[in-house]
Amino acid sequence: MKDICILIKELVDYGVRSRLVEKDDVTYTVNRLLELFGIDEYSVDGTGEAAGDRELHEILEEMLEHAVNAGMIEDSTANRDLFDTKIMGLLTPPPSVVRKRFKELYESSPKEATDYYYDFSKATDYIRTDRIKKDEKWSSDTEFGTIDITINLSKPEKDPRDIAKAGTAKKSGYPACLLCRENEGYAGHLSHPARQNHRIVPVTLCGEQYYLQYSPYVYYNEHCIIFNHDHIPMRIDRMTFAKLFDFVRQFPHYNVGSNADLPIVGGSILSHDHFQGGNYEFPMARAVYESEFGLKGYDSVHAGRIKWPLSAIRLQGKDIDKLVDASDHILTEWRAYSDEEAFIFAYTDEDGKKVPHNTITPIVRMRGDLYEIDLTLRNNITTDRYPLGVYHPHQEYHHIKKENIGLIEVMGLAILPARLKKEMAALKEAILEGKDLRADELTASHADWAEQWLKKYDGTYKDDIDRIIRDEIAEVFSHVLENAGVYKRDEKGIAAFDRFIASL
Repeated sequence: MKDICILIKELVDYGVRSRLVEKDDVTYTVNRLLELFGIDEYSVDGTGEAAGDRELHEILEEMLEHAVNAGMIEDSTANRDLFDTKIMGLLTPPPSVVRKRFKELYESSPKEATDYYYDFSKATDYIRTDRIKKDEKWSSDTEFGTIDITINLSKPEKDPRDIAKAGTAKKSGYPACLLCRENEGYAGHLSHPARQNHRIVPVTLCGEQYYLQYSPYVYYNEHCIIFNHDHIPMRIDRMTFAKLFDFVRQFPHYNVGSNADLPIVGGSILSHDHFQGGNYEFPMARAVYESEFGLKGYDSVHAGRIKWPLSAIRLQGKDIDKLVDASDHILTEWRAYSDEEAFIFAYTDEDGKKVPHNTITPIVRMRGDLYEIDLTLRNNITTDRYPLGVYHPHQEYHHIKKENIGLIEVMGLAILPARLKKEMAALKEAILEGKDLRADELTASHADWAEQWLKKYDGTYKDDIDRIIRDEIAEVFSHVLENAGVYKRDEKGIAAFDRFIASL
């Protein structure tokens, strides 16, 4: 391992190359790092050679080894993450500098501004690109077009030691959640990630203060989050549609959407109002109109239902106000809509309380010179047979996906659990070697599924087993999305969908 002074020099040189550190600030930054590591002197002469332009994660890994060996931190994933973020925080410019630069670039081009901010977020290691490279990604053709799949390997597994310590630590309500603006520069602890290298950019939507940031896990290109200044709950209403269109008006190269505002069909953080967007063409955007219809009073709005596993209405037009009004009209009608024959219930009575079930997952994008919104109809009703949700991944698909279907999945990008990497490797080996799929706990849950699709290939799978497994996973995901669709893709379901459309 290199001398810590050499590592500090390498890191500061990286900061200069990445435009995080100005040349005038080099000595200042070196001294801050010396203070962090408890070093009184700095010399890079005769202590070994620097290794040129190494990857950031390589430099940080050696710095972390030094910190562990010196007794500065405990050797666990969470402690390492807390400390390397603290290191990078010393190289990260203050919020005012980042916001000023973003604003200057935006005046020239919104895309130049987001390009700068995205590159900046990677350079500071807020977006840990070395971990994201581990994610497995592929695309497969289905009945509904190409579906995108990713197995999420970038989130580190929790260390049992960290879990134990976090359980005994004093609970803090600051920041209130992972999205709150107070995360900017926050040191973090074992139960909350450090954010000294995190910077947010203010954005005004319909006169209200929001902030733009990127997701540290970037499930797709330039995966951004736009969150409310205040810690207030998610809500889908007329103002939500207006804000989504306003964001796309300001950043026309991005799409943006919102998770639904009810449990089961909503996202993982319903307590803080936020949207998600990015510079990525989702499979849903490529879905075509399956039937088109007129909306009375909205002559300038082109409307239709699209060919997609979930039940979605697409609206297009140039007039944002008309599109917002039309979207709100559909939402209002859907909130109150019931169709017993199609098992759609707007409300149920639970202990004398009227519980709502209908909501919408909206997505907004540009289509040439037209604004476009997809309104995905959602319902979160549960039954004894489907305690996790009638319009939720069904039990037979839980071996692949059992988590809620949120905004990203609605748009056709599967975020699958890390366990599948090991399980699919074991499944491949067992198939090729003719093993009993039920004899290994890694493959047992997949046995019925695998035996079913193996019959299709009649022994011809051996030379192409990797592609076949990927395609069959994608097929499962398309069925999972159909489970989440409130109207099924058969004649009866489409007729029921058309009944709702006729009510508009």
